[in-house]
Amino acid sequence: MARIPKLTDEALVVRIHFIRGQKVMLDRDLAQLYNVQTRDLNKAVKRNYRRFPPDFMFRLKSSETKNLMFQIGTSSWGGTRKLPYAFTEQGIAMLSSVLRSERAIQVNIHIVRVFTRLRQFLLNNKDILRKLDQLENRLGKHDEQIQAIFQYMKEMFNPPRESMRKIGFRQRGRETTLLLK
Repeated sequence: MARIPKLTDEALVVRIHFIRGQKVMLDRDLAQLYNVQTRDLNKAVKRNYRRFPPDFMFRLKSSETKNLMFQIGTSSWGGTRKLPYAFTEQGIAMLSSVLRSERAIQVNIHIVRVFTRLRQFLLNNKDILRKLDQLENRLGKHDEQIQAIFQYMKEMFNPPRESMRKIGFRQRGRETTLLLK
């Protein structure tokens, strides 16, 4: 059995992913937190499948799993053969009725509290997020202008070769003339 991670807010937040527009936790992360095997957690869920409708739990698609592995830097070698399940906040709360150990109860309480704090944080900072979107849109409009300025500067410092005037001396026989082209 793998080492049980310390039950801190940070340990939980790093295991929360944003998939299909929802904050979710994966079966393997929950199993590690509950100190059970992933297969045992999934067996308990399958025995109680009516408690887990699609808005509580869903299986990741292959592309989502690959994208997730890329984001969190896990190896594509080894690992599970089955696609992982993702549990929403409601699905995690429902797990407490399926897993009855003292550890599962404590973990569920902590997870629900973290989800609640995240939701409150997002609500409290909605204005900041809106202003960031406005700033991003404003900067997006200026990108073209900034690109044009850089293009003009490049042209100033590196004028095209054919427009350059030749300056120098040419010698024909014995007489030397000044060239300005």
